[in-house]
Amino acid sequence: MTRKILVVEDDASTAAYLAKGLGEAGYAVEVANDARDGLFLASEGTFDVLVVDRMLPGFDGLAMIGAARAAGITAPALVLSALGSVDDRVGGLKAGADDYLTKPFSFAELLARVEALLRRADARSAGAQTARLSVGDLEIDLLARTVTRAGRAIPLGAREFSLLEYLARNAGQVVTRTMMLEKIWNYHFDPGSNVVDVHIARLRRKIDEGFPTPLLHTVRGAGYKLAAA
Repeated sequence: MTRKILVVEDDASTAAYLAKGLGEAGYAVEVANDARDGLFLASEGTFDVLVVDRMLPGFDGLAMIGAARAAGITAPALVLSALGSVDDRVGGLKAGADDYLTKPFSFAELLARVEALLRRADARSAGAQTARLSVGDLEIDLLARTVTRAGRAIPLGAREFSLLEYLARNAGQVVTRTMMLEKIWNYHFDPGSNVVDVHIARLRRKIDEGFPTPLLHTVRGAGYKLAAA
């Protein structure tokens, strides 16, 4: 999939130079000549990176990025500017930019920074995709550490949550008591207690009681399995 870059630059020759170079590097490029048009195009939400000149007439580049962030636009933004003091760079980053490059710049450096922004954005996206686990109508939010089933909140203790997360990461597969002891309790031997079964029984009551279909299954002689069917 071709990545899309929005260049917001009022100087026609610089805009053309950036569009040509980024296009030759394989990106689809659109150009806006002022911040208002740039903000309008950015609001479409289809761009992977914004390259924004700081010194735009009237509504400047930092104000545009600030407005974009306030509107929920999360595409990473690289600011280009002739203002290169520490205070200028810090001000740009605090305004919502993700990187700051002073003019004059080499195109190779600009391209490397764009690629770095894309890698970071991809990593964040991958992380967000794994921040939730679901099994049937059971949803586990790993960041908020909350669990819901069919939209109903299910409060769990810390150990119960870890146990459920482990089962969900292995959904559809048998998880033995030994595996759970090692992973959740850090026991590398069987302590001879029924600690796993006690926690499983408690977890089962919380996630299955009151629902028509059980999710937590006992696999006789082997262990337990979390599965929608």
